[in-house]
Amino acid sequence: MNDAPILIVDDERAITHLLVTVLRKEGFTHIDTAGSAEEAEAACGRTAYALIILDVMLPGRSGVEICPFLRQKTDAPILFLSARTSDYDKLTGFAVGGDDYIAKPFNPLEVVARIRSQLRRHLRHAETASRQQAISAEDEEAKIQPAKVYDYGRFQVDEHAGELRVGGRAVACPALVFQLLLFLCKHPNRLFTKSELYERVWGEDSWSDDNTVMVHIHRIRERIEENPSSPLYLVNVRGLGYKLVPPPSGQRQTDSASARSSLAGQDAQSGSEAT
Repeated sequence: MNDAPILIVDDERAITHLLVTVLRKEGFTHIDTAGSAEEAEAACGRTAYALIILDVMLPGRSGVEICPFLRQKTDAPILFLSARTSDYDKLTGFAVGGDDYIAKPFNPLEVVARIRSQLRRHLRHAETASRQQAISAEDEEAKIQPAKVYDYGRFQVDEHAGELRVGGRAVACPALVFQLLLFLCKHPNRLFTKSELYERVWGEDSWSDDNTVMVHIHRIRERIEENPSSPLYLVNVRGLGYKLVPPPSGQRQTDSASARSSLAGQDAQSGSEAT
């Protein structure tokens, strides 16, 4: 985080000097300054900043005027600095694209704390977006692949037939329970938060409470686990999320048709033994 490039836009040299000094003492290594809207635009054209500190009262065009133009170039957090502290001024700052509004005079260490908070949030969003993009790419690739049977030893998930088999026997599985299990089968050993699972399987923003996902996780475990209260396949990594763990021998995927033929053979053999 400390190597994140930061731009300070303020025409008061005492302010920029103070902020640069404090930020360097706090370990930040890449700090640029600009004294006008024009200099800020030029700097943003050269460098992809992770965060911008923007004074409201700049010579020529104000920070409020330039903020929308900067926002078109970057989604980095923009923190306003201003001696104007009315509610109207603050709301205007947020309306034009600002992410925070810090009143002058300010405590430099508070500014550093706000910077770190914004950078953490921004980096999390960037990582989540990158992860979702990777998952989407995998999903698109999966669409052009033939339907599979995902074989976990104890149970098999037949994508083509829409069927879950446990111990060689078909097990009733509601549609959303099956879709959630199938999604996890397609991404073995990958951690997902409850919010990510809700968005990927239900196709909606995760406004629903966590109970929806938890109920479906429980229903899957009831079907695939020998002991649902001590799961071996669908496991929870505390504080991080859920993942589906293949058996030690690795996940076995076969073409849906051949796998169903094999399973049918198992049923036939079971029938002959019964007679």
